[in-house]
Amino acid sequence: MEFRKSIKSDVSRIMEIIRQAQEYFKLQGINQWQNNYPNKEVINNDIDNGQSYVILKDNNIVATTVVSFKEEKSYENIIDGKWITNDKYGVIHRIAVDSNYKGLGLSHEIIKYSEELCLSNNIHSIRVDTHEENIPMQNLLKKNNFKYCGIIFLEDGAKRIAFEKTI
Repeated sequence: MEFRKSIKSDVSRIMEIIRQAQEYFKLQGINQWQNNYPNKEVINNDIDNGQSYVILKDNNIVATTVVSFKEEKSYENIIDGKWITNDKYGVIHRIAVDSNYKGLGLSHEIIKYSEELCLSNNIHSIRVDTHEENIPMQNLLKKNNFKYCGIIFLEDGAKRIAFEKTI
């Protein structure tokens, strides 16, 4: 498997995987990624900012994510808890795995690669937020030693539960 930065020619394949995730959330009754988000514009912006990544298996894109080192405005105010650290941090967003490759541990691989990226940038903390109904993501985070830290609100007012891990 290969973990690499996304390029513009990856966008249509990334969007296929995102659409599968949107459909999965819809079928599970999870109100996440249901209002034309993320869309091509968001993915192109992620690529332009150098923070979009894909996993390839046999030269086929099978998973996607974003790893950012920019401070998140929505992480400034956390309620019902607190962050583990106040240091610089990396952020993982938009983990999505092709439906045909679920159950192979690719989400765990994304977290592992993200940790390596952070360490190579001398960053020893990773933060993630997710929808409170997204139990599979919460379980993934807990299995990878992320700790629940509290509640944050996105810029559009959406409530998310926040996790952090020191590495």
